[in-house]
Amino acid sequence: MLLRHLCLLLLLGAGLQTAPVHADDDLSELRTPLGNEWQLTRQDQRRNIKTFSRLEDGKRYRSFKVEAELDARLETLARVLIDVDNYTKWFWHTRESRLLKQVSPTEFIVYMVHNAPAGLPDRDSVVRVIVEPQTRSKPYLTLRASAVPDYIPQRKPLVRMSAEEITVKYSPIATNKIRIEVEGYFDAGGAIPAWAVNFVQRSAPYSVVLGLQRMVDSDHYALAKTPLPFTVYEWSSYN
Repeated sequence: MLLRHLCLLLLLGAGLQTAPVHADDDLSELRTPLGNEWQLTRQDQRRNIKTFSRLEDGKRYRSFKVEAELDARLETLARVLIDVDNYTKWFWHTRESRLLKQVSPTEFIVYMVHNAPAGLPDRDSVVRVIVEPQTRSKPYLTLRASAVPDYIPQRKPLVRMSAEEITVKYSPIATNKIRIEVEGYFDAGGAIPAWAVNFVQRSAPYSVVLGLQRMVDSDHYALAKTPLPFTVYEWSSYN
């Protein structure tokens, strides 16, 4: 009964009050072992978002994959991605975000603090982000993020996330449309129930895509003229 109650609090705390909540079914699904093959976990046909999960050998928690489309120009999306200080407006349950160091025009060290589900310590993370820009012959931009937990001292009582591996491919597919392909994994660190981590793995990627769409719709990014630190090419450059 206590576990069921915690699961219900988790679902409500994640901002899903508008969706039907079936705590027993959700908890059962989150605790069900997965194999190495990708399994569809959510499909939003109206927004063109699909999410998948699987359990890879040697990892404690599930990995995730996202296939989605955004209505935006790649230049606009790039401006959202490099505006680290405003990740709190769209990234999953993030209450603090800042750039620790810009190593080069395409490499960044980012610090973030995430709100944890009710009853669990909040998490922080230090991530190295590397952008692999497009070229005239490579029409997609790749972003790779990996955890560097020892980059700065830990901040108690926060628990430092021990692992984060995310690869994102952004491909312009029309004048104002981008295909997003994501594969990733994270370990929240410390003691946390597997079902709670699996819930975040299942729900966060979908939420992040919705947040990105909201941000690229903003004139603050869509109409900006300041130079980007790397070159981007729109769909028209390849067609």
